[in-house]
Amino acid sequence: MERLAILLPVAGYILFTMLLALWCRRYLARSGGGGFIEEYFIGGRSMGGFVLAMTIIATYTSASSFIGGPGVAYSLGLGWVLLAMIQVPTAFLTLGVLGKRFAILGRRLKAVTIVDFLYARYRDDRIVVFCSVALLVFFMASMLAQFIGGGRVFQAVTGYSYEAGLAIFGVSVVLYTTIGGFRAVALTDAVQGIVMVLAAVVVMLAVLDAGGGLANSIQTLKATDSGLITPHGPNNSIPGPFLFSFWILVGLGILGLPQTVQRCFGYRDSKAMHRAMILGTLIIGFLLLCTHLAGALGRAVLPGLESGDLVMPTLAIDLLPPFWAGVFVAGPLAAIMSTVDSMLLLVSASIVKDLYIRYQLKGDVAKIPPRKISAMSLGCTLVVGLLVFLAAFNPPDLLVWINLFAFGGLEAVFLWPIVLGLYWRKANACGALASMACGVGMFMLLSITKWPVLGLHPIVPTLACSGLAFAVGQRLGRPANPAVVRLFWGD
Repeated sequence: MERLAILLPVAGYILFTMLLALWCRRYLARSGGGGFIEEYFIGGRSMGGFVLAMTIIATYTSASSFIGGPGVAYSLGLGWVLLAMIQVPTAFLTLGVLGKRFAILGRRLKAVTIVDFLYARYRDDRIVVFCSVALLVFFMASMLAQFIGGGRVFQAVTGYSYEAGLAIFGVSVVLYTTIGGFRAVALTDAVQGIVMVLAAVVVMLAVLDAGGGLANSIQTLKATDSGLITPHGPNNSIPGPFLFSFWILVGLGILGLPQTVQRCFGYRDSKAMHRAMILGTLIIGFLLLCTHLAGALGRAVLPGLESGDLVMPTLAIDLLPPFWAGVFVAGPLAAIMSTVDSMLLLVSASIVKDLYIRYQLKGDVAKIPPRKISAMSLGCTLVVGLLVFLAAFNPPDLLVWINLFAFGGLEAVFLWPIVLGLYWRKANACGALASMACGVGMFMLLSITKWPVLGLHPIVPTLACSGLAFAVGQRLGRPANPAVVRLFWGD
């Protein structure tokens, strides 16, 4: 009976996302040719402010926000909560720096994907191939973290098998992404954002109630280990260089994440963008504070748990009634699904739009019927989803580190070509290629060898070197095409 009570909120939520996807399907049915491409991959550029804010939040937050991050906060205390709050400006920074210019150029260039934009800016086929391969590799790593997180949460809270959890949300996310395209992804992201906030509030209130309030819980943490209430954690486990690294990795670096940057193509007008900047900042701050604070204070309520990805599910089981435990399960599943759906859609777009249509059909969309695009997208989604699903059967621990690896790899490839391509007229293809090659090479080298560079996360020296490589490549390469400069800057 308890299992049924837990499953009810999850089943209701999944059913609603499917119905929403079917409703969105009618927009695809009314489009054709190039219109189908734009509708399927960016929702006809029609997102309003609330949906834009929620889809950025839902795409950015993931299993690490609900499971991995709070699990680390359980071990390191309030210092990790402070670290997590670095992510608060995500929506404001993405839309403030990239949003308006991306929207204008997207319409001018008829760009549907990030790779569309980069090709239009640099006019080099090698960039298209490099970016497409990078998307596949690092999205696979990130989706692996999401699949593992979903399976673990489902298993820990419901008592059903890890594989059953993988199957339930894996099949669901593949189906509604394929059926409804970007519009279904964006609208379900908005619903998922609401579910995530509700789940975060539920578990936070339960922890506070069990701990006798905020002040009492903090006093208990202090009595356990005074380091748990300091910015640097027990035994200085969060050193200064690591703090600085996080400002780069989940602060400045988010400008290089294709899954969030892609949203800048799809909103309706400036009013929607400005509203999303405010709403997104407030909501993501509240969400991250609730989840990570619940993880940190959970140590005062249930001390002695083994730190890691099962901390939050254990808190939910022990502190919540079955129905509300089901609501909690729906929260991380929503975070996972909203991240995976965006990545699956971008993988499909990369293969279908950036590679097949660009090179096989020479950019002529009229040569391919909408039903074939849909079928190809389904095939790509199923293959990638199946590969990740199989990899998730032997899961490592601590999703947060897998997720941060994927974040870092994407930022190493995309950050400077996107930002400098938007704002530096002299940026050229040679500089972009040098930056991408140096960035991914340096990041992989430092991540694999674990070489310490002043105690910094690998992304910091990586972005410094890739930025320098861009400047050197720009000097050595041919100047930017004057026609491209006129197209981008109007003179």
